[in-house]
Amino acid sequence: MRSRLPAVPEGAGVERALAQGLVGMGGALDPAPRTVAEAATVAAEQHDERLAARIERFADAPDGAFVWTRDDDGLAWLGQFAGPWRYDASPDASAADLVHVRPCEWLGAPVADADVPPAVRATFSRGGRNWQRTHDPAVSRLSAALWARGVG
Repeated sequence: MRSRLPAVPEGAGVERALAQGLVGMGGALDPAPRTVAEAATVAAEQHDERLAARIERFADAPDGAFVWTRDDDGLAWLGQFAGPWRYDASPDASAADLVHVRPCEWLGAPVADADVPPAVRATFSRGGRNWQRTHDPAVSRLSAALWARGVG
């Protein structure tokens, strides 16, 4: 949830997401789309096909799927999708470059580094800003165990 835009303060997207109970990504569109299909079409026209594909993957992820993010201090947070995609055209969403959003339930505190699954740490270490899937099959099981214990 780190913006690619130089004008957006580092950490603004994650801060907004944790405070608002959201997970999301940037990629402002004009006009604001009403559907995922419209968002993907406009994203391909105004940005590129890669953003369009990320929006579709993000919207298609099932409710209950686990998500991980890091805050500005490098602390890891575990969340779980809790609703459908929507486009947030509010000024606050634009200022944080967090406009493609879904409801997310986050644990109440960051997860200790020792408890973060190794594959999640590896994904973070690559430094990407994109919506990424961690392919290690153990991640879901380890995330579910942390979630069940309320570790955070």
